[in-house]
Amino acid sequence: MAIVLFDSVNRNSLFPLTKTRSVAYLRTGIYTMAERWQHLTGMTVYIHTAAYLQDLYGCPDTVEHIWIDAAVLPTPDLMDKMQGLSNGSCWADEKGLIIGKHHFPFAAFEALQSLQHFTHIHDHPLAERFEYPWQLVQWNDRMLRLDFETVIKGRKSATISSTNKLIGTDQIFVEEGARIEHCILNASTGPIYIGKQAEVMEGTAIRGPFAMGANSVIKMNSRIYGATSLGPNCMAGGEIKNSIMIGYSNKAHDGYMGDSVIGEWCNWGAGTSNSNLKNTAGMIKVWNEAANNYLEAGYKCGVMMGDYSRTAINSSINTGTVIGISSNVFGEGLLPNIIPDFSWGCKGVKYKMDKALNDIDNWKKLKNAALTDTEKIFLHHLNEK
Repeated sequence: MAIVLFDSVNRNSLFPLTKTRSVAYLRTGIYTMAERWQHLTGMTVYIHTAAYLQDLYGCPDTVEHIWIDAAVLPTPDLMDKMQGLSNGSCWADEKGLIIGKHHFPFAAFEALQSLQHFTHIHDHPLAERFEYPWQLVQWNDRMLRLDFETVIKGRKSATISSTNKLIGTDQIFVEEGARIEHCILNASTGPIYIGKQAEVMEGTAIRGPFAMGANSVIKMNSRIYGATSLGPNCMAGGEIKNSIMIGYSNKAHDGYMGDSVIGEWCNWGAGTSNSNLKNTAGMIKVWNEAANNYLEAGYKCGVMMGDYSRTAINSSINTGTVIGISSNVFGEGLLPNIIPDFSWGCKGVKYKMDKALNDIDNWKKLKNAALTDTEKIFLHHLNEK
């Protein structure tokens, strides 16, 4: 038996981030949702997502599994309920299935979401779920603290060089192979986690809560404020505050990134900055494709940037901007707050598909990777919609 994390019918509300990945592969805190469930339970985790993305994750055998809404935050109460499930039973709230155990084939999963095949349905108070992309940063502080406790349980940090200034050493954990010299790590405001083979260059100051994944790099004299998460193989520089880079992306130069979520294989040109606060200090509304409307996202919100997108040097990103997937963003002055998928610039010109794929592959080669056939197929699918 294993866990299957499924994308509910609400996955589209997390666009553009879930256009190219399952909800289970969204990162907040130290982990993706899939990694978090695997670490908390020790169980194998499978993914059920939109049909055009399923080949990224494969399919488990049709045996009894525990099915969990991938957007639901794990809690001790939910973990206890998972242990008490019998086959054919589930917990659900007004938004649908939260967690259930069933011998159920992938192909018929829509029937499982409708609950019609469960023999025992238990009512559950409204569960906390990620429903919109800006919630990833709004809840990142909480998830970083939760994940840090999981990471350090029964473990000891690698030795940290004496050239560094450390504040709150019991809340700093460094994996083997990480390199940090002549930096300031202040964990008095929250824990700091440095992944394997990561490097923090000289002169950098970090205030927790903060996490950086394996093989990521922070350039010299950077200023990082919590709550910030860098996934694996990222490059960061300049000033970053309360933001998430899911993985394999770069903001290597000066400029400001705040209250933002950046997908994979993205690049910010030198001097690119985003606004995260309106000049009126008023409520920020962000375009939501699923709702076909602007939705309130709070008083601090930067940019939600889809995978494979890039900005030119000195780009000025507006408050509450949504940048779609595979876009090459450039333009004078403050950029528009909606930049569609496959944009060339920001004036309605379409990125030619053969060039878009070639450029993505070029960027991936810089990190010793290559665009896969599976990626090409789903990118063509999204371009043709």
